[in-house]
Amino acid sequence: MKTRDMVIIAIFAALTAIGAFIKIQIGVVPFTFQFFFCALSGALLGAKRGVLSQLLYVGMGLIGIPVFTNGGGPTYIFQPTFGYLLGFIICAYIIGWATERMSEVSLPKVLAATVAGLMVVYIVGVPYLYLIVRVYLATGTYTFMNAVVGGFVPFIGPDLIMSVITASVAAIILPRLRQMGYTKAYRVR
Repeated sequence: MKTRDMVIIAIFAALTAIGAFIKIQIGVVPFTFQFFFCALSGALLGAKRGVLSQLLYVGMGLIGIPVFTNGGGPTYIFQPTFGYLLGFIICAYIIGWATERMSEVSLPKVLAATVAGLMVVYIVGVPYLYLIVRVYLATGTYTFMNAVVGGFVPFIGPDLIMSVITASVAAIILPRLRQMGYTKAYRVR
C-alpha cells in the first residue's frame, strides 16, 4: 500500500470521527454526520480503501480512543448504536464497489449506490439496536417496532438528504480523481 493511500485512509477515519461529534441527540440514537463521511470514503476511495478507513475508525474506538458519539472502548459493542458502526464498514464497501464499476459517473448512479449503502447501515443497525436494548439491557417491553421507530423513522429523511449531498459531491469529484489517476474504474465484462 502506498503512503498516499495510508494517509487518505487515516484522513477519512478522522473525518468519520469528527462526524460523530457533529450530533443532535434524538432518543437513544443521535443524528450525526458519520454516514456522510463513511459514504464519501466509499465513493471516493473505492471499496478496499473505503472499508479500511471505516475499519480504522471502528478499531480506534474499540481500543479506547473516544471517537464514537458516546466515547469508546471494547465495551462499546454493548451500546445500542454499535450496529450502525458495523453497518458503516459494509456501507463503505458497497458504495465503493458500485462506484468502481461505473464506467461513467453520474449523479443518479452514485445516488443509487449511496442509498444502497445507507439501507445496509439500517439493516445492520436497527436489529442490533433492538437486540441490545431488548436482550442485553433487558427491556422486556421494547419491541422491534420500537427499534424501527427510534432508530430508523426519525433519521431516514435527513439521511436521504445527506445521500443526495454525498452523491452530488462524489459525482463532481470522482471523475476528476479518475483523470488524475487516484482512483480507477473497473470494467465489468
